[in-house]
This record gives sequence, C-alpha cells and structure tokens, in this order.
Amino acid sequence: MLEITPIKAFNDNYLWLFRQPDSRECGIVDPGDAGPVLEYLETNDLTLAVILITHHHADHTGGIRELTQHFEVPVYGPQSQNIPAITHPLNEGDEIDVLGQHFRILEIPGHTLDHIAYFAQVSHNSPVLFCGDTLFAGGCGRVFEGTPGMMHHSLQKLAHLPPATRVYCAHEYTMANLTFAQAVTPANEILAKRVNSEQAKRNRDMPTVPTSIEVELATNPFLRCEDQEVIDAAMAHSGQPLQEPAGVFAVIRNWKDSF
Repeated sequence: MLEITPIKAFNDNYLWLFRQPDSRECGIVDPGDAGPVLEYLETNDLTLAVILITHHHADHTGGIRELTQHFEVPVYGPQSQNIPAITHPLNEGDEIDVLGQHFRILEIPGHTLDHIAYFAQVSHNSPVLFCGDTLFAGGCGRVFEGTPGMMHHSLQKLAHLPPATRVYCAHEYTMANLTFAQAVTPANEILAKRVNSEQAKRNRDMPTVPTSIEVELATNPFLRCEDQEVIDAAMAHSGQPLQEPAGVFAVIRNWKDSF
C-alpha cells in the first residue's frame, strides 16, 4: 500500500507526499511551496527522491527550484514550455515507475492545456489518482486555457476510472463545491449525507480528500451531465434547451464561476 500524506500550503493547497511504508525515500506532487515540504522531510527524517507535476500554475510548481537545490531528483511533468524545470516530460499513455510504484499518464486539458494526471493501480481495491486541479471533491477546476468541451472530455476520462480510485486533488474546496452541487441537485439524498459528513471533517480541521470516483459519480454535478436532474437545472438556469452533455457542462461551469 502506498502511503500518501497531505502537506498544507498557502490557504488551501495540498502537496501530496507519497512513499512505500518501509522506505525513507519519498516523492512529492505539485510542490508549489518548498518550505513546508522541507520542514516535513526534516521532521520525519525522509529524503526526497522524485517530484511529480500536473500543470504549470505557480501554486503547483513554485517550490521546484528550491527543492532541487537540496535534492538532485528527477522532475516528471507535462510536455510544456511553461515548466522549464521538467527533466522527464510526459504525454498521454506514458508509463513511469517511481519509488516502486507504476503510474500511467492521462492528459486532461481544460484547466490548462498542459494538464496531466498520474494513475496507479496500487492494489485491486485502492487505485490512486493525482489529478491536480481538474477534478475536485464535489467539483472541478475552472476552465482557464481550454474549452468547456475539452474539460468535459477530460472529466469523463477520469469518471471512467475504477470506482474505488482514490482521488487526490490539490485544493480544499469541498464545502464550497458541495454548496453549489446542492443548488444544482437539491433532491440528491446521497449529496445531503455527504455534506454532513464532510462538514464534520472540516469542523475537526481534517482534510476532505481523498475522495473517490464512486463518491464523485454519485454527488458531483460536473460528472453527471447526462443525468436528467442536472440537465433540468442547467436548462432552468440558462433558459435554453440543452441535449448534449458537453453543453450541460458548459452551463453549470459558467454558473459555478459566478455562484
């Protein structure tokens, strides 16, 4: 079992540290800030061995230079001119082995054009996904560089991963996302129960992530654009007839942007 630990950074970022339980070597995903990573490594007597990057935004890449000054390690990430520190550029379908774990690369553009995710079949019951800012607990990232259709396609790619997949996204946005989800699907009883359970975690200052593909398919409106309840809400909000899931997604993403 891969051991995965959140390191908090900035206001709401999670930098994911991963390692095999019997090893002092570890990797870090999207180190936007080197400071908390170096502090965690020192406190826990760990050595950084690899860096994984999902996309070029500064809160995901800002700590690379300082970390690589302390540790001479490979930096995996998307094939992107926006991240000159990448030493091992990756594309759709590439596979890498790091720290005894095999990852498959998925291109998931929309939030940015260079966005990728790392998927690992850690065990039959607990696959792992590091998805940056594309899929969030209860929501999805803003469409900054791509198109709504592109983002919808990327989310559908993630939605077809095994239901048990643990989803490690990069921000603590869950409660705001679920508030919006309830505006879209107020009759969703599973969502109502989730709101209560996630709020209880936040009341104890606990992370609400990882989530799972199964939970997101049941409660995240951005993965449910073919469901009639979501379609009806999108049509009511836009005042237009909608049929294609990508069009439904575009409406609710725009709705969320101003929610």
